[in-house]
Amino acid sequence: MEVVADFGDLCGECPVWDQSSSVLYWTDCVGRQFYRYRHSTQTCDVLKTGLEINGFRLNQAGGFVITNNSGIWLWDGSGEPLLIASEIENAKCQMNDCTADPAGRLYSGSCFYDPGGPYKRGKLMRVDVDGSGHVLDEGFELANGLGFSPQYDTLYFTDSAARRIYAYDYDQHSGDVRNRRVLVQVPADEGLPDGLAVDAEGYIWSAQWYGSCVARYDPDGKRERRIETPAKQTSCATFGGEEMNTLFITSAGRSEPMPVMPPGYDHQAGYFGGALYRKSVPFRGMAQNQTAIRLSELRISGAPRQKESGES
Repeated sequence: MEVVADFGDLCGECPVWDQSSSVLYWTDCVGRQFYRYRHSTQTCDVLKTGLEINGFRLNQAGGFVITNNSGIWLWDGSGEPLLIASEIENAKCQMNDCTADPAGRLYSGSCFYDPGGPYKRGKLMRVDVDGSGHVLDEGFELANGLGFSPQYDTLYFTDSAARRIYAYDYDQHSGDVRNRRVLVQVPADEGLPDGLAVDAEGYIWSAQWYGSCVARYDPDGKRERRIETPAKQTSCATFGGEEMNTLFITSAGRSEPMPVMPPGYDHQAGYFGGALYRKSVPFRGMAQNQTAIRLSELRISGAPRQKESGES
């Protein structure tokens, strides 16, 4: 396990590898920092400060699509972000992690988890390439990592507080999902399942918050191995590198105690995290899809169509 960068992230999340440029992006969603690691020069820099990014994907038209507590946004990478949706089907878009499918649609879960009191349940949502939004499912405590199987017939979706990774049948043509079932139920004495990645063999890699590890599950939900990390709050993992066999792992330095901590977990002592790690593994990952949302086609929530610069 090698440290790639250590900016002392309060909550490092959502590493995304861009194969075309051999660049890794990731976010500190609590510290509101957005980073870039250039593999060719082995250097890291801060791309943006002050912008909350809980999840993101590269967008085919340039820039990024971003999910955060205020909604879903388009950001060109330099100017101010443009709000796509603050509500979908009258449901508030207080969004956490996200992913994209081969057609360029965005999938994300809303999250209202409050360890100190009652809270409403979140929803699984989809944003199509024209910006139209759809609620796909509901009833989640702490929506988190998502990913697709290599055959694109299954969508995986994490509910951290419920300690579950769900699987859905996924229709690549329509983008719809159905037949939710529990693929993984993480035991109470382990960490919480957080961000996830899927390798080319169809195995799911789930970072464990409070668990100091990344767990690998087979397509039937059985844990196949466990890779230890130095960070108690290991938050997310993705594949990258020239051969797509490098596992990049984020972590979080600010202790976040919750009632769903495993028994005996000490939230006051130890190294919680804050660094970005990498580790070579004997498996290849899947390339991450980009969204295909174009500013010229946005029509969500009845908003007027907005023209791109230079469009007549």
